[in-house]
Amino acid sequence: MAVTIIGSPSPHCLAVFARASAVHAAQWSRPATWRHNRRMRIQPARPRCPPDDEVSRAERDGMVTRQIGARGVHAPAVLSAMRQVPRHLFVPPALRVSAYADYPLPIGHGQTISQPFIVALMTELARPAPTDRVLEIGTGSGYQAAVLSRLVAHVFSLEIDDELGRQAADRLAGLGYVNVTVLKADGYEGWVSEAPFDIVIVTAAPPSVPQALVDQLAPGGRLVIPVGPHDAQELSVIERQAGGGTITKTIVPVVFVPMVHRTVVGGRGEESVAGKRSRTTGRVVGTACPPKSRERRRRNDEESTPRRSTD
Repeated sequence: MAVTIIGSPSPHCLAVFARASAVHAAQWSRPATWRHNRRMRIQPARPRCPPDDEVSRAERDGMVTRQIGARGVHAPAVLSAMRQVPRHLFVPPALRVSAYADYPLPIGHGQTISQPFIVALMTELARPAPTDRVLEIGTGSGYQAAVLSRLVAHVFSLEIDDELGRQAADRLAGLGYVNVTVLKADGYEGWVSEAPFDIVIVTAAPPSVPQALVDQLAPGGRLVIPVGPHDAQELSVIERQAGGGTITKTIVPVVFVPMVHRTVVGGRGEESVAGKRSRTTGRVVGTACPPKSRERRRRNDEESTPRRSTD
């Protein structure tokens, strides 16, 4: 910076000009990149969601190859959907490093997001088509609904927990899954006003199949549901025939939490599990269970702290 002084300046003035010159020179001698980075640190950009970067896509590819395809899920559309949906955006930020691991993760409210393989397996068993209308029982994090939304016309999802359902609806809308509708309701009753459905998929295990869900299947519709007590559950597919009958196929032993049912007791609504009023429903699960490990899982359940889960 050039400074022209007219007259005879005092020593004080000379000192002021010297300091100004030094500050100016120091500021503009710094690299431009440093100035940019400094501003970004003070006022960082805050994207609505973390970017779906190359690392996340690579982790999804590994998840699909090692956990899903290697275990027998081969439908190309299902594998594609599992690769597309950013699972790490459906888990709490502190757990995103484990988002693509081969096990369920807690999502708050005592619930979990299911093991990736189970999500893929149930989706493949439902045989989704682009024109299908799907009823999901148990929205949870919204991950299963997001996967289904890539494969069908519309997903209608019921969640009994008000706050969890609200969070999932906001998350799905924020990520652009516009063909998913979330409603707070008791899944045992289904969604009568939107029936019939081509697919009904349930992410918690009732002791027996709710008849309302079978009744809301369209002819040829498929109900994918874990059924049975906590230590003896089976993943089943129930297909409704044109004449109104059904065909049931048992697929694999699984471990899910019991399906919560809302009842009216003394004029107020309460949640019940398998006919007992309760707020706790068993071990956090949502995973495949080989038959030989059932007894071991049952013993582990008795020693673990109970908590609820859905996908």
